[in-house]
Amino acid sequence: MTQKLTPTDPTRIGGHRLLARLGAGGMGVVYLGRAESGELAAVKVILPEYADQPEFRARFRREVAAARRVDSPWAVPVTGADPDAPAPWLATAFVPGPALAEAVANCGPLPTHSVRALGGMLARALTAVHDAGLIHRDIKPGNVLLAVDGPRLIDFGIARAAEETALTSADMVVGTPGFLAPEQARAEPATPASDLFALGCLLSYARTGRPPFGTGAVDALLYRTVHDAPDLDGVPDDLRPLLERCLAKDPTARPTARELDDALADETPEATGDWLPDPVVRLIADRSAAMLDLPDIEATALDSPTDGQRLEVPPIGPPTPHADPSTDPSTDPSTAPSTDPSTDPSTDRPDTAPPPDHPRPSRRRFLLLGGGAALLAAGGGAAAWAALRDDAPGPAASGARRWVLGVQADLTGPQRTVGQAQERGVRLAVDEFNARDDKPFTLTLGTADDRGDPQRAATVARELAADRDLLAVIGSTGDATTGASLDSYDERLVPQLTASSAQSVYGTSEPRHFLQAVPGYTHLPTTAAVSLHTQGARSVGVLIDRSGGTPAWELGHALFQSLGLLKVTTEPRVVPRLAQDLRPVVTGLLAARPDAVAYTGTPERAATVARALAEADYDGLRVLGHPAAQPQFLTAAGAAADGWQTFTPYIDPGAEPVRAFAAAYRERYDAAPPYWAAEAYDVARMVIARITEAGSRPSRNRLYDLLVGGTYRGLVRTYAFDKTYRWLTGYEVFRYEVKGGRYSYAGKVDI
Repeated sequence: MTQKLTPTDPTRIGGHRLLARLGAGGMGVVYLGRAESGELAAVKVILPEYADQPEFRARFRREVAAARRVDSPWAVPVTGADPDAPAPWLATAFVPGPALAEAVANCGPLPTHSVRALGGMLARALTAVHDAGLIHRDIKPGNVLLAVDGPRLIDFGIARAAEETALTSADMVVGTPGFLAPEQARAEPATPASDLFALGCLLSYARTGRPPFGTGAVDALLYRTVHDAPDLDGVPDDLRPLLERCLAKDPTARPTARELDDALADETPEATGDWLPDPVVRLIADRSAAMLDLPDIEATALDSPTDGQRLEVPPIGPPTPHADPSTDPSTDPSTAPSTDPSTDPSTDRPDTAPPPDHPRPSRRRFLLLGGGAALLAAGGGAAAWAALRDDAPGPAASGARRWVLGVQADLTGPQRTVGQAQERGVRLAVDEFNARDDKPFTLTLGTADDRGDPQRAATVARELAADRDLLAVIGSTGDATTGASLDSYDERLVPQLTASSAQSVYGTSEPRHFLQAVPGYTHLPTTAAVSLHTQGARSVGVLIDRSGGTPAWELGHALFQSLGLLKVTTEPRVVPRLAQDLRPVVTGLLAARPDAVAYTGTPERAATVARALAEADYDGLRVLGHPAAQPQFLTAAGAAADGWQTFTPYIDPGAEPVRAFAAAYRERYDAAPPYWAAEAYDVARMVIARITEAGSRPSRNRLYDLLVGGTYRGLVRTYAFDKTYRWLTGYEVFRYEVKGGRYSYAGKVDI
């Protein structure tokens, strides 16, 4: 999918007329360009601030050299490059087809004959790579583009000569977890056989629609890659033996690329789409047709720089309102017609929840919250906004654009208590802003109920993202629904922020416009470990119950690692998902006489552990992973729940920092706010502050950059994000202890 050029983009580079954006990451931008010969090319341009780093320029120079050494019809050829320019660039032949990951996601797994053909052609590409003395090191579905006449292998960004030493630390894992070999997972040097293992993973994914070692936490993926057998259910018998050889743990047992090519030689197509199923061929045709229907090219702020000229990017700040093309619908990166049912009375979409009938908030209610003026003062753009206020005279007042902030949540499903709390927190922030007399625009809240169902989450996300007036979205409530919605928002460049989903990775794709405004499962345990150490624990039994899924694994494994750094003795136990009786595990753990016991898993099984410890008269410290700290634990454990501690990313709604928010919430909804409401309110106010700071209507890309680059002091925590991994750079964690059958708030944990 292409996006229009932004005002800061060049129009030419390296003899290419730039037509559109193909994608953007933290290090640079990939453009669709037309060479003087008329051929289309994908032009990767590195941002100047990274070009000034010698090590990064050296890596890019290696990428260019590696790509030029590969000669294969199934590898995208280099058509031009200048790694030594002030803004280094690399041009490769443009392939309009989708990546394998997108084709499988949209059209389902490929049939066996397609997978065999895919394997044969990619084996031939890898033969050329290895014959050139290179190792690709990142064979994955996102690095294989599909065309009618065959696939194309792309991205030699981390390819390296077999004898070359990596410019990374000895302990760094290079590649994509889930699609790398066991030796790479152990941070050992990659070999050509590592590429064959990755190709086996890719072919299994193409046939089944899932990676052979699952998805989830990086540590879990690496562990399964090294120790577990691949999940090849659904792979037919005529393909399974070949994939089993590719996925052998021992590199010497794997076939070479040439041997795999020979085994699949009869599957290579004769320049026809017969090797692909019809839905994928149609997807390729649609992409090709879109390339013939490119919009007219408009000059940008950096029109026609000479080759080699530095691409100067203007500093972020409030621009002159009339000079910002993002206020014009014709230049917005998302131009699909609005599908927001809250503003279209003719729309009756069951997949989008209608906004509740809320009373208009009083002015006094918002005076309780304070700090509202900071939203307008944050960017110093009050003068710029004066001309754009909804009630100001002039063209802006009659504009058709709406200012939509979205929230996607589980409003009627299994997590509806949290989802409704978050929706109400966001709505309160929107209404607070709209109640201001000096507001520069009026916000509309777009609400989508995914009911906690991942499939539905993807559907409602697509519908919400299609609204061209949507600026950003907050959600979803749970890990599965958040992961399912990522691609839908990312395709439209919609900034997506979650206030409650804390996984370290989601599937195999890398979201570009996603921010976790919550401490992750792998970060929370550091605080818990320090607290346990402070409370006197010198040996801790850690029970990781696989029935708790990714959260249990990430929390338990990170706690184990954090305790080790503190020189605390640990007794780890992994409880199988199918284990029926946890009492023998508890008995074995107590034999080590630990000072503390930590459990990560489900509320119900946590209650079993609590009762077993109580029956053994265990009086040491007891810690519960916060996903299991639910009301069900209190009910099922009874008196055995007392004394258990939990460390959470959510503050108590009655705590002093959020007391004014709780009062406003109570007045508005006639109920005390549940957990997670204040966090969602915080995140919504941060987004509103960044929109206001822009000085005019920001594009989605610019809003995302403002969110990533800024620091916001909320009621619950200070929000600042790591620009590479998009997670919080600081973590406020809160401790609770069960007393008298309820979770008693013990305050913020300081470490």
